[in-house]
Amino acid sequence: MTVHFIGAGPGAADLITLRGRDLIARCPVCLYAGSLVPKALLEHCPPGARILDTAPLDLDAIEAEFVAAHAAGQEVARLHSGDLSVWSALAEQVRRLKARAIPYTLTPGVPSFAAAAAALGQELTIPEVAQSLVLTRMGGRASSMPEGETLKTFAASGTTLAIHLAIHAIARVVEELTPFYGADCPAAVVARASWPEERILRGTLADIAQQAEGIERTAIILVGPALAASDFRESALYSADYRRRFRGA
Repeated sequence: MTVHFIGAGPGAADLITLRGRDLIARCPVCLYAGSLVPKALLEHCPPGARILDTAPLDLDAIEAEFVAAHAAGQEVARLHSGDLSVWSALAEQVRRLKARAIPYTLTPGVPSFAAAAAALGQELTIPEVAQSLVLTRMGGRASSMPEGETLKTFAASGTTLAIHLAIHAIARVVEELTPFYGADCPAAVVARASWPEERILRGTLADIAQQAEGIERTAIILVGPALAASDFRESALYSADYRRRFRGA
């Protein structure tokens, strides 16, 4: 018996890996985060599967489901939104599985920041403008931010920021970033990226907070000059003068 943690993607039911889909189809137990995972993914579950929404459950109850499945010799598909590597509450579940010697696997998914970039129709790193992407969040009830991981610290780099779980505090985000980027710095908000109700807002730090009024959750704030860069040097990767392993001068 194995617990298969699966990144279910940002929202659109077809933004899941083939491996993830096939794992769902073979597992007689499926636990999914009902508030964020599309119900259409559950159509891949085999007939008669035990399907359980974990949104109302605490960690002890989720662990109990793993233990019961383990005792019955049943594999579990555990669906999380986006990708498992960030803000997925994976670590504490894995720690409990390790303590019980229950095997598990991880299958990555499409992260929400990638879906947001696709919605905006652009790359988040631009040659000689921004070559880094900072994924961060704001502290909240679920967990505080470690000392040193502040917006001001990341803003000092001047690169592209993808700020998660912070739409409720967008006014504070703007206040903290403006001294570093300037009020005219490009900014965007993508709410429920890839969902049918996806909403895209573009502006600057001067007006993005006002535009985003009424958006309460499931949104990413993107800030940085790369969002509106147009007069930039083309990458050397495809330059006719660039010698590389697979292409001569």
